[in-house]
Amino acid sequence: MTTPLSYQTQYLQKIRQINPLVHNITNIVAANFSANGLLALGASPIMAAAIEEMESVPQLSSAVVINIGTLIGKEIDAMLLAGKTANRLGIPVVLDPVGVGATPFRRQTVEKLLSEIQFTAIRGNAGELATLANVDWHTKGVDAGEGSYSLQEIAQTVAAQYKTIAAISGETDVISNGSHTALLQNGTAMFPKTTASGCLLSAICGAFLAVAGKEKEFAALVEAFTVYAVAGEFAAQTLRPTQHGQFAVNLLDQLGEITPETVEKLAKVAYV
Repeated sequence: MTTPLSYQTQYLQKIRQINPLVHNITNIVAANFSANGLLALGASPIMAAAIEEMESVPQLSSAVVINIGTLIGKEIDAMLLAGKTANRLGIPVVLDPVGVGATPFRRQTVEKLLSEIQFTAIRGNAGELATLANVDWHTKGVDAGEGSYSLQEIAQTVAAQYKTIAAISGETDVISNGSHTALLQNGTAMFPKTTASGCLLSAICGAFLAVAGKEKEFAALVEAFTVYAVAGEFAAQTLRPTQHGQFAVNLLDQLGEITPETVEKLAKVAYV
């Protein structure tokens, strides 16, 4: 493992200057938190999910984020149309396969999405990406679960299989494009206790990809994770472990206040 002498942000200030519009087709649990988190960071959210808008909204957007957390009605068809439209337009598409291993319906839905849309990035917990990598993993609903495979192997397998950037969030975050893999050690134990914190991270990945060129997508994902994790550390530092509601509020504040200099000072990023 090699650690860079220094970590430099490239995209946080760019988001605040450009205010990219990020189209989220997300779940009813996460919509409000994701929208507020994007606004706090400096991006502009749109939470459209009607199939009738799925060719129009991506044309206004700089990225599309698809989250399968609560599949309702014609939402799958809307996701497919939005993703295909984004592919045609050449804008980034992020998949959050929430609980993909929990039910056959979720698995079938994600398989269909992956077969018809080229995703720039897939972000999930270890259990979700292990399901996509077809490795043994004990899934606990939408929670991560446990297994015997290394997170690096899972990320690299998913990246290669789907020609994407695989991003696993957890105690150690792992991001891989198949050729390069980053390990990130920032974060807080408050994240997995906060509903929709992972969904917000996926939305933020969309914002960072929106302002990065195609050749810089891997770096953009590493920065998205690092900014979010460092913001989480600051949000949690004065709280008791049971203050989950206050953590969520603090996290939104920190996403607005965090500076590139702070991220560069505290980033714990290594490459393998």
